[in-house]
Amino acid sequence: MRREMGLLLHHLLLSLLVASALSLNEEAFIGVNIGTDVSDMPSPTKVVALLKAQQIRHVRLFDADQSMLLALANTGIHVTVSVPNDQLLGIGQSNSTAANWVSRNILTHFPATNITAIAIGSEVLTSLPNAAPVLVSAMKFIHSALVAANLDSKIKVSTPHSSSIVLDSFPPSQAFFNRSLDPVMVPLLKFLQSTGSYLMLNVYPYYDYMKSNGVIPLDYALFRPLPPNKEAVDTNTLLHYTNVFDAVVDAAYFSMSYLNFTNIPIIVTESGWPSKGDSSEPEASLDNANTYNSNLIRHVLNNTGTPKHPGIAISTYIYELYNEDLRPDSISEKNWGLFDSSGMPVYTMHLTGSGTVLANDTTNQTYCVAKKNAEKKMVQAALDWACGPGKVDCTPLLQGNPCYEPNTLIAHASYAFDAYYRKMGMADGTCDFNGVATVSTTDPSNGSCIYPGSGGRNGTFTNSSSHAPSSDSTASGCHSQYSHDVRTFLSSLIVGLVLCAAACL
Repeated sequence: MRREMGLLLHHLLLSLLVASALSLNEEAFIGVNIGTDVSDMPSPTKVVALLKAQQIRHVRLFDADQSMLLALANTGIHVTVSVPNDQLLGIGQSNSTAANWVSRNILTHFPATNITAIAIGSEVLTSLPNAAPVLVSAMKFIHSALVAANLDSKIKVSTPHSSSIVLDSFPPSQAFFNRSLDPVMVPLLKFLQSTGSYLMLNVYPYYDYMKSNGVIPLDYALFRPLPPNKEAVDTNTLLHYTNVFDAVVDAAYFSMSYLNFTNIPIIVTESGWPSKGDSSEPEASLDNANTYNSNLIRHVLNNTGTPKHPGIAISTYIYELYNEDLRPDSISEKNWGLFDSSGMPVYTMHLTGSGTVLANDTTNQTYCVAKKNAEKKMVQAALDWACGPGKVDCTPLLQGNPCYEPNTLIAHASYAFDAYYRKMGMADGTCDFNGVATVSTTDPSNGSCIYPGSGGRNGTFTNSSSHAPSSDSTASGCHSQYSHDVRTFLSSLIVGLVLCAAACL
């Protein structure tokens, strides 16, 4: 009996030690990737204005653009910069080239720009295999330059991987990295472990669904609720999986365990769903993109973790901020963005309990306004309907009242449309008015005319907080308290188990 109790306590203690090590990673956050293959790319200043107003506190750049880094200075936004693939060979073959890169792209901007990580290349092992032999060298050279500048404890170094490096990904407990990559993966994981960094993983349930030929249910890919008999069960661990995302992340955890690495956290550097596709991609739709990203944000920020590591943060960067219309290949490749280049949301996510990230998630921060280029007769007819059969109180639009000015058809119609939209609970389809209205995250309030729900705020892309939280605000500090509580609990439990084990044995 004592032997069985000892084994049980040993396994539980080991699991808790792993969980404790992983929980030291930064608490769960949602970030966004910022791609720039956009024909009308906003200026860095406008990009940062959108990030601030949407309360986006973590971004990943695919390069180290100087103008963007300058615009991000003094914002407190956490920035991951990247060594592009086309610079990888040079850096991986020369310590001095790496040192020069760090001097030019990091030291020039830090600490004013809050650079917290450097991503070395992107999906190098699968997209640029000829550079694989120098990947770890590049990581080490960049890290050495950070050590020389005494920044290695503040800026982590890693490299994003495609999830396709994991083979036999279900059941997750049987997953392993492509063994032909072991000569790279083993020293790479040793580097991550020794430097306290994390495995960067790109997770795309959309592609997993598309490639499965119907084997993966759409609901399973989209985080939609599943009845218990539809959940995927790992027969080795008896862990239940309710979504593809968790299964892929756990497959990576198990793959690391297969190589005897059990304490390296994972950050998902890319995940999302396209909002538009061609005829061969019917599931690339606004509704599915909305569903996936809304559920993903909720899943991450609830600190749900995965079945293998419940409660352990899986911070995730959504792919991506803007639709990139200049990207080649399929229509879907151009339509992963949350916003178009003008800063208008591609779709409005309806989230509750998601904190302050992405103001366009919270439905009471969207407005229904008249389209500026709509036919005037149709706008007038819609305005008449809203103030008549629509039963909107349009008295603020009368002369002498707060919303009479500006005395234009578009301004008056926008007020009436928004009042109706809110009266109807901002439900889908209530901001159309025969095609002359659209949902916007720009607060149309002006002067004395305050729109319902604006709380008196003016400006572009505002949400319930008029300013983005500072790095030491309570908005950004709630996760720190959670982290402290988790660590305290785990420490107490581990001590208790050790004492119990001593007594029992």
